[in-house]
Formats: sequence, structure tokens, C-alpha cells
Amino acid sequence: MKMRSLLVPATALSFALAACSGPAETDKTPTASYDGDVVPEGRAAEPAVPAIKPTDIPTRGGDGSPIELAALTEADVSGAKLKGELACSFAADAAARPILLAQGDVASTEPSRGIVKVGDTIEAASANGGFDAMAKGTKFFAKGLELRVALVGPAQGGGESPPRPATLTADRADGAQRVFAGLWRCGP
Repeated sequence: MKMRSLLVPATALSFALAACSGPAETDKTPTASYDGDVVPEGRAAEPAVPAIKPTDIPTRGGDGSPIELAALTEADVSGAKLKGELACSFAADAAARPILLAQGDVASTEPSRGIVKVGDTIEAASANGGFDAMAKGTKFFAKGLELRVALVGPAQGGGESPPRPATLTADRADGAQRVFAGLWRCGP
């Protein structure tokens, strides 16, 4: 049995590729990405990431005891004497008190320092890098906990420091994990 080779002429292939590529871009104006950053000329903005409604996931694994992170009070925050030019905080919603607060310096490689309340105990937390490293989500380390902030959507509202939907995943040293849903706010 004879096998026929299927060769596509170069012109047919180029027409097919041209039809799939869409219209040529003529506007070279810088565009903004979904997080507000301006994209350099000649590059396209990343497509907008649709907002995902984060959801709480109760504690799984470990010794079976729940991971409890409590809201920080004004006394907790003032007693911590955190240093840094700007702060980031994680809270259940815009009206709630934060369960994680950290401060850091802009354009710094020094760790950001923060606090989290585990049950009734205030624990120090730190993240590599300064404020810039925190702004788009980061990993904090506290006594027996790793806390990961992940952004899940664009900023909500305007102003200098609008909140962004996020999750805070707490991993305890015994293997337990809990996910908190809320808002990550960074700025002055």
C-alpha cells in the first residue's frame, strides 16, 4: 500500500496562520495590567485575572485541633512597636480588624516584621524583603506557623491603598492547615 505524504504549500500555511493571528496592533500606547502596573511600550498587558471569591477552609490534618487566628486589637498593635515605612494587613473584610499586620520599608531587602494572634498569644512574624515583597502577597514565618498570603483578584475600589481579595493559608508545624478568606491591604 502506497502512503501519500501530505504537504501543505507554504502559501496556504501562511494564510492559515494570518487568519488565526487577528488584526495587527497599530496603537503602541502603554497599557495597564489588572493590578494597575503600566506595561512598557511594545508589550501587551496581561489579561485581567477574574476575581475569585475566596472561601474559608477549616483546619485539616495535624493533631486535629483547629488553627485559630484572632483579630488584633489596638493594644496588640501599639504594643508590638512595629517599624517600617508602610504596612500590609489581612482581614476578613473591609470593616473587620486584621488578623495579620506587618510593616516594612520600601525598596529594602530587610525583612518585614509583623504580628499575628494565635488564640490569645501575640506571635512575631517576618517575611523576606521589605514592603515591596509584601505588596503582592508573600510568605510570613511565625513560631510554629507559616502564613502565605495569595492575591486572588484585582483591587477593589480606588484610592491610595485599595484592598485586594486574598487568602491567608496557615500551615502549622504539626502538618495542620487552614485557609482564611479575606482582603489584603497595603499602603500608608
